[in-house]
Amino acid sequence: MNLIRRFLAGYTDNFLLALMLWPLASLLLTLPILAWLYHRDGRLRFGSAVSTYLAVLYVLGLGCFTLYPLPSGDSGLGITYGVPWQLDPLAFVGDFAREGVSTLPQIAFNVVLFMPLGFIAGRFLRWGFWKSVIVGLLASLCIEAAQGTGLFGIYPYAFRTADVDDLIYNTSGAALGWACAAALARVLPPGALAEEGKVTHTPGFIRRCVAFWLDTLLVTLVSLVVGGAIGLVLAMLGVSEGVRSHALDLVLYATFLWVELVASWRHTGSTPGGAFVRMSCETREREGARRAAFYVLRVVVLGTAYFFFPILWPVLALFYLFARRMPYDFV
Repeated sequence: MNLIRRFLAGYTDNFLLALMLWPLASLLLTLPILAWLYHRDGRLRFGSAVSTYLAVLYVLGLGCFTLYPLPSGDSGLGITYGVPWQLDPLAFVGDFAREGVSTLPQIAFNVVLFMPLGFIAGRFLRWGFWKSVIVGLLASLCIEAAQGTGLFGIYPYAFRTADVDDLIYNTSGAALGWACAAALARVLPPGALAEEGKVTHTPGFIRRCVAFWLDTLLVTLVSLVVGGAIGLVLAMLGVSEGVRSHALDLVLYATFLWVELVASWRHTGSTPGGAFVRMSCETREREGARRAAFYVLRVVVLGTAYFFFPILWPVLALFYLFARRMPYDFV
C-alpha cells in the first residue's frame, strides 16, 4: 500500500492541473456538447450531461498525466538533452528482474489510465470493440509520439520516455474498458437514440439557444468567406473602404436572413442549427398571413438582439422563464 501511495504522490500536481483546467474546458465545450447530445439523443438527459463533463475531466487528466510537467529554463531535460525511445516490447521483463514488484504500479497505472477511454467509447459513443481499441491505440501512439519528439518539436529534445510497452498497456486498458461497458450494458442498457427524422415542435430554452448558436456560427463563416471575396474584388476595383464596409454589413445581414427566415420557412421551421438539434421553431401550425407575421416578428426579435441590442438576451431569457414561450410564439 505504501508503494502505491508513493507512486500516486508523484502525480498530485498533474491531477490538480486537470481540475483547474476543467471548468474552463467545460465552459468552452458546453455548447458543442449540448448540440451533439440533442442531435444524438433527441433530448438532454441528466446522466448524459454528467457523463460528458466527467469525460472532459478525464481527457484533461490524460493530457496532464502524460505530458506534464513541461521543460522549463534554459538547460536540462528536454532543453539541452533528451530521453531515448524505448522500443523493446520485452523490456518489462528486465525491469521486473531488476526492480521486482515495484514495477507493477506503473504497469497497472498505464492499463487503468486508458480503461475510461474504452468505457467512454463503448458506453457513451456506442462504438464497437475494434473501433474502440484502435482509437485507444491511436491515442496512446499520439501521446508517446508527443513525449518522444519534444511535444512534436516544440522542445528541442524528448522530455519523457516514448515507450512501446506503454503503447501495449494503454491499448489493453482501452480493450478492458470497452469490455466493462459491454458488461454494464447487459445489466443496464443505454438509453435509446433519437429516431431518424424526429423533430420536436416544443423545444425548450436551452435547445433554442444551442440551435441559434449553431446558426450564428454558420452565418459568421459564410459571411466571412463571401464578404471577404466581395471585399477583395471591390478593393481591386478601387472602391473606398467605407463602401466595402457597408457591403460586408449587407452580406452579414443577408446571410442572417437566409438562415433564420428563408431556410427556416422552407424547412417547416428548422434552421440549419435547428435541424442539427432536431427542433422546429414552429411550435404550432400557422398558415398564410399568420405564418408570415410569425417569421417576420421572429427575425426582428432575434436580429435586433444579435446585431444591435445584446442587452435584449437576458430580457428574452426572463420572458421565457415566466411565459415559457418566446414573444413571437404568441402569434
